[in-house]
Amino acid sequence: MAKFQDKQTSLILGIVVCFWFAQYVYIPYQTTYLLLVNISSNLVGAIIGAYGISQLILRLPVGILADLSSNHKLFILLGSFFAGIASLFRILLPDHIGFFVGNILSGTASATWISFMILYMSFFTKAEQTSATSKIIMANNFGMLLGFITSTLLYDAVGMKVICAFGLGAGLIGFILSFFLQATKPANPPKLHIMDLLSVVKDRNLLLFSGLALVQQGVQMSTTMSFTNQIIQELGGTNSVLGFSSIIYMLSAVLFAKLASTKFLELLTKKQWISSSFLLLGLYCLLVPQSQSVAIVCLLQLIPGIGTGILFSLLTSEAVSSVPTKKNSTAMGFFQAVYAIGMTIFPMISGSIYEQLSMTMAFLFLAGTCFIALLVSLGFSTKEAKRKNKRYVS
Repeated sequence: MAKFQDKQTSLILGIVVCFWFAQYVYIPYQTTYLLLVNISSNLVGAIIGAYGISQLILRLPVGILADLSSNHKLFILLGSFFAGIASLFRILLPDHIGFFVGNILSGTASATWISFMILYMSFFTKAEQTSATSKIIMANNFGMLLGFITSTLLYDAVGMKVICAFGLGAGLIGFILSFFLQATKPANPPKLHIMDLLSVVKDRNLLLFSGLALVQQGVQMSTTMSFTNQIIQELGGTNSVLGFSSIIYMLSAVLFAKLASTKFLELLTKKQWISSSFLLLGLYCLLVPQSQSVAIVCLLQLIPGIGTGILFSLLTSEAVSSVPTKKNSTAMGFFQAVYAIGMTIFPMISGSIYEQLSMTMAFLFLAGTCFIALLVSLGFSTKEAKRKNKRYVS
């Protein structure tokens, strides 16, 4: 049984690497490419936004369907297929139409990420959930890292079509590997109703940690995936430097996700890790716009890697910690739909502040949200401690 579990978990991690490679290999140069082929900046924004909006719409319904069917293998097959086919559209139609359709398909693929996580975590006990979450997020980050390295090294030499061909290949490899997963549909699945599943949104932990993840993902999308790159360019950084900066961030994310799956996490309590991570993210948002050196900005990219590697792992595992197993997919769908809101609206708000005021003020807004998240997490932890003490005394 242990051998079978090891094979299945390793297979899932391999599929995850292929999946996220396919989803992100073209990302570092997507905006640059679209602007070079004379697509307006407004239309570029709509194309990029299609990825987040499709996730926002689909993640909760996909979670409900996954719970109702219990067939996670099917969703992983569909997700891997869509991740690859999305790049086929970018290759065949290398214009605004191809990238718009491709980003909708990529967003649809990302909505199935719920099943990747739930299936992987199902092989581990309750006590092992934080470690398991960290391992699959490390595989997630590693796939993105490989994508960033590939595009950074090859984009100038081979162009966008070939980069997208790598994404197509990785998605189809993940799709083929998915056929070797164990079928997850039970012989007698529990009878569940949609309203019963939706009741998970009342869970206190799910609501809190979904809100905190909204901030973390929103800040990440607005900084490391967007405006930090613009600051590097304004400081004289080349396309290669932009790629190198993204690689530093992803290396940091992979390293800290790996550490989060070991006893390193025991150095602090979960409360302390969450609080200190938001504090560091806030400081990052204060320091980046004040930096006068590309090298310093690149060095600061290590900080959001902690946010992705440790903070996001903890927020994910804690969000579903008190949810019944049969409702896990719905809870995860809600969690991912909520943080997709952050991924969508934070860059929009930051961009508006940048246009109306300045880049420094945009980063100050992001820093403020991190410090608010810090205070909320501390307040919740204090309340929970008092509640437990009351129970113990009574």
